[in-house]
Amino acid sequence: MYRCHIDFYFIGCQRRISEQIKGISPLEYFSHEFFESTQPEEALASRADLILADVQALETQEGLDRLIQMKPQKAQLILLAKEDPFRFLDIQLSDIKDVWMLPMSDAELRFRFQRWQQEYKGEKDFWQASHFLEATIDNIPSLIWYKDKKGIHEKVNKSFCKTVNKTREQVEGQGHAYIWDVEEDDPACIESEEEVMRLEKTCISEETIKTGEGEKNLTVYKSPLYDLDGSVMGTVGVAIDVTQERVYKQEIIKKSHALETIFTTMDCGVMCHTLDGSRILSVNRAALKILGYESQEELLADGFHLVAASILKEDRERIQERIRTLKKEGDNVSVEYRVRHKNGEILHITGNVKLIKKNETLFYQRFLLDCTAQKLQEEKDRRHQLELIHALSIDYNLVCFFDLDTDTGTAIQMDDSYSGLFGSVFFGGLSLKESMGFYIEKFVFEEDKERMLESLSLERLKRELIENLTYYVSYRAYVGEEVNYFQVKVVRTGEWEERHSVVLGIRNVDEETRREMKKKELLEDALAQANRASKAKSVFLSNMSHDIRTPMNAIVGFTSLAITHIDRKEHVEEYLKKIQTSGNHLLSLINDVLDMSRIESGKITLDEQPCSLPDILHGLRSIVQADIRAKQQELYIDTVDVLDEDIYCDRLRLNQVLLNLIGNAIKYTGAGGIVSVRITEKAGAPEGYANYEFCIKDTGIGMSQEFVEHIFEPFERERTSTVSGIQGTGLGMSITKNLVDLMKGHIAVESRQGCGSVFTFTFTFRLCDTPGRQEAQDSAPDQQLMAWRLLLVEDNELNQEIAVTILEEAGCTVEVASDGAEAVEMVRRCADDPYDLILMDIQMPV
Repeated sequence: MYRCHIDFYFIGCQRRISEQIKGISPLEYFSHEFFESTQPEEALASRADLILADVQALETQEGLDRLIQMKPQKAQLILLAKEDPFRFLDIQLSDIKDVWMLPMSDAELRFRFQRWQQEYKGEKDFWQASHFLEATIDNIPSLIWYKDKKGIHEKVNKSFCKTVNKTREQVEGQGHAYIWDVEEDDPACIESEEEVMRLEKTCISEETIKTGEGEKNLTVYKSPLYDLDGSVMGTVGVAIDVTQERVYKQEIIKKSHALETIFTTMDCGVMCHTLDGSRILSVNRAALKILGYESQEELLADGFHLVAASILKEDRERIQERIRTLKKEGDNVSVEYRVRHKNGEILHITGNVKLIKKNETLFYQRFLLDCTAQKLQEEKDRRHQLELIHALSIDYNLVCFFDLDTDTGTAIQMDDSYSGLFGSVFFGGLSLKESMGFYIEKFVFEEDKERMLESLSLERLKRELIENLTYYVSYRAYVGEEVNYFQVKVVRTGEWEERHSVVLGIRNVDEETRREMKKKELLEDALAQANRASKAKSVFLSNMSHDIRTPMNAIVGFTSLAITHIDRKEHVEEYLKKIQTSGNHLLSLINDVLDMSRIESGKITLDEQPCSLPDILHGLRSIVQADIRAKQQELYIDTVDVLDEDIYCDRLRLNQVLLNLIGNAIKYTGAGGIVSVRITEKAGAPEGYANYEFCIKDTGIGMSQEFVEHIFEPFERERTSTVSGIQGTGLGMSITKNLVDLMKGHIAVESRQGCGSVFTFTFTFRLCDTPGRQEAQDSAPDQQLMAWRLLLVEDNELNQEIAVTILEEAGCTVEVASDGAEAVEMVRRCADDPYDLILMDIQMPV
């Protein structure tokens, strides 16, 4: 994302050196500008980002000191010297970026400068990553902090500072008590952090923090921080200040309490009837009384048609029309009307009609309320209250009223769908102790029974509701054969000092509880996976740094020995063999990383060609035979159950899978061990295809069950003392799994430590109609290269020299082009006598 311009200042440098560096292209998103002089000039030095100065141009220690004073703080200084400058110059490590010894070849100069470019780019990349992270952390509203094992705040964000009303300088390096202006650290906070570090897992909690300004409520997520060696070095915390939200919650609870109190004291009528009004499904005593009837039969006999006959004629048609406007489930309408009783009394009624569906049948549910004695404002309030009561009856499956002093009560509302669960218990006159005891014994989950009996006892409710208006208990109960989550809500009503009366509601919270449990589980899994991936990549980078440095040290070391002993042929030959071995190992490490990168970016595609399974296995045996003999092992390859040998497949990728698994089997099996490969053709494939099962078994050291579960994840390697000497990237099995998936196959592994391993993978291949075609193709590479005329297009001089020597020793005539334009011109000139083959580097200048 960033753009970087670099100013280079050459002081007394050889022209060859300055021109060579000017000719090296800038890295992507970088630009270069150059200026030079024979002696240090302050105006030029002050502009520079990199100064390359020949020691001879500085002449004395004073000249070097003067140059260091001239250059800006950000600028880097590289000295060029023909002899050791440390002998006569007092050089401080912080002042000098590097010293390049002269003379140096063009290749060495190019290498040193390009390495400097990469290091400089790495510094800028680190700056950008740090900037992005700091900007994110400092600008989110959540509080973020990092603590060491002793609870000292190493780093905090702006939101944290704003919350504690202190500057970052005041906070960092301090403990809990000082930051929150309290006398001592919070024991609960210390305990949770110790638990996070001990268990090495994320802890989510609700914490109340005491501050100099009062208490704050925080939702806190704490996770462990790991040191370079993988040990826990502290914690990282993220907190959301929910103090104000808690205040709002308490206000809502108070309002809910008021509404529930209204619900219990209102004389509300409820009735349900069919859409055509011909049948009343249910009606309570309050509804009959409001409408002026003694029974449901009397109501029907008087001529019920959507509305009762006792409703005034001038209101009746209007109400019927309003009811008929309800078209779909959930539609509802509020109505106001007047009722004339037999004694001539007229009542003013407000109600609500809603379209409900049960058992795939729609019906009307109606609420009736006598509001005759109230004023107009009171009538409006009652309508609103009725709607709230209706909503409450929907939320709660059961609503009851209890007097805790007399242990008496009554059911106010019951969801019809839960009548089987509550109806057998909560009917008629109720006793909280007896009714809840019977319900708990019959329906509540066994593990929750004792806790429920204690939580809903008369004594416990009185004690809990002294200071709190509302009391909650969550539990599990059976609904048929299933276990569901429920919640009991108890609300204090009336004057508590005079009478201990409550409204008790029970509702099914199974769906939302399980949803929250699932969210928590997913969050914990995601955090664990992210921590595991982060740790695995950190270990991978550490391992790769060591694994790459090991063969590089060998290459550099044995090269130095070969140069030193150039006249001792037998020593040089031995050194070159070791250099070749280290180079091949280094190449395999790099190939693993590149293969994984190509797989993850989706750049690998299959090239299916006719192949012969026996030929593939014969080639594999030839490749691994040397390793088998070196370790005095036995290799068995069994294809007796294969009927169809000619298939279409990507031979290169199939070889790569087999070589990875067979190579690992050889690597992790000791001397005298056995490695077996068995291929079986399975039934059940579509016509023209065949199913093949490949089984690779060894008698090696095996793996732990814990490692087997992660063997196909990138960067994973078994950490045991038995195999600690075996090097690798930890990408081989991940590459193998991705290749098997790419080929639409399946792979599985069984292993036990000390008992060996078995890898089984299956493929379905299309059968080949032309056996022998692959053999003809395979024979082509064996043709002699002698007398072939080749064009080698390669811009690297070392690679040119190596390739030309190898090809000429094979009998070829080789011509060389150093860039793309030169190659095109050479091909154009040879149009009448074209080259037999062109070998071309994939990335070149021009």
